[in-house]
Amino acid sequence: MDMEGRAVGITIGYSCVSTQDDDLNSPIDALKAAGADPIFSDKLIGRSADRPGLTDAKTLLSAGDTLLVYSTDRLGGSITDVVTIMTELGERGVEFKSLTEPFDTTAPGGELFFHLCAALAQMNRRIISDRARAGLAAAKERGRRGGRPTVMTPERIKLAQSMRAERATWEAIATALGVGVSSVRRALDHAELTTARNKA
Repeated sequence: MDMEGRAVGITIGYSCVSTQDDDLNSPIDALKAAGADPIFSDKLIGRSADRPGLTDAKTLLSAGDTLLVYSTDRLGGSITDVVTIMTELGERGVEFKSLTEPFDTTAPGGELFFHLCAALAQMNRRIISDRARAGLAAAKERGRRGGRPTVMTPERIKLAQSMRAERATWEAIATALGVGVSSVRRALDHAELTTARNKA
């Protein structure tokens, strides 16, 4: 326990780069010098969202442990990513620290950073939901007629693609659009296949 009665655990390092040309060595060396052990890393290719290193790091982290990064842009590919990860860490009682930025939840008052991330995450979910409702209302006002209406209209597909790009879960998208998860998946898979065929 520290002086404020909080559990003190291990420090786990994490870093990622977004292109093959970037070098992981410098941030990893800095994380090692700061006492992180173990250290996980990812090298992302193209628009891939797969980050097995981050998944392993989060799996190992427990309440009282600290996730150490060189900078927050090494943690996620977007602000939405970072806020989502930070909110999850705060809910699990995991601390967070950046070597190059004034983000340190282990310091006095540092927990305010988690509260801010949670508020931003809630705001982002509300914005996504509002966009979906506005898009559906606009489509309804245009009064699409003729035959049996498809569940996933072009407007819904476009909104689903936008929400998916912002890391929304399949369940969140389906709830916002008022359709089933399977309908969303089928529609986006079909749209992706059609796009690929058109480019061929």
